[in-house]
Amino acid sequence: MANYDAPFGLKPIQYAWGGPYDGRCRPYHVLSDYATALFIGDPVTISGTSNTVTIRGFAPGTLPNVEKAAITTDTPIHGVIVGFLPLDGHDSNVYGAASTTRIALVADSPDLLFAIQDDGSGALAATAVGATADMIFTHSGSTVTGLSGVELDATTPGTTATDQLTIIALLDRPDNELGVWAKWLVKINRHGYANGSAGLAI
Repeated sequence: MANYDAPFGLKPIQYAWGGPYDGRCRPYHVLSDYATALFIGDPVTISGTSNTVTIRGFAPGTLPNVEKAAITTDTPIHGVIVGFLPLDGHDSNVYGAASTTRIALVADSPDLLFAIQDDGSGALAATAVGATADMIFTHSGSTVTGLSGVELDATTPGTTATDQLTIIALLDRPDNELGVWAKWLVKINRHGYANGSAGLAI
């Protein structure tokens, strides 16, 4: 059975020690002047500051600001968006519109494993397991489903220590097999809360 093309970003599945993902996440702040939409499954990185006023009961300094992670080798990832908190009775919780203050819920444990679809630019073999790879935004996020368009770049697997992901295994489910648009279990290789990552200048 051929795989189907339906990107969903990064979806937390389990912890590296074997336990299932239990929904744990932390709130982060998205600035009102950040002109990029954010979606569930988007990888994010902290921008080096935090909220300066109280927002939805969160005191100043308690919500680190996040932005969509650049999809390039050596860019650290601090976590993946799994949802949004409402700030009033009118904003959507499906995705974070551009230039809109939001509180994003981020799964930020360095020990999480994620599902991700490859971009179909090549058919990865079983030997891709254990390789590192980067991500690619072939598709835009969906304002209908709220899901990210980020995928695993099937042209990049190798052995580079600064690549963003480590491929753990083919995702074990009946509608998935080796070939284009396969779904993979991956770990964030360049995690901003691990690997001795450098801090941001203040």
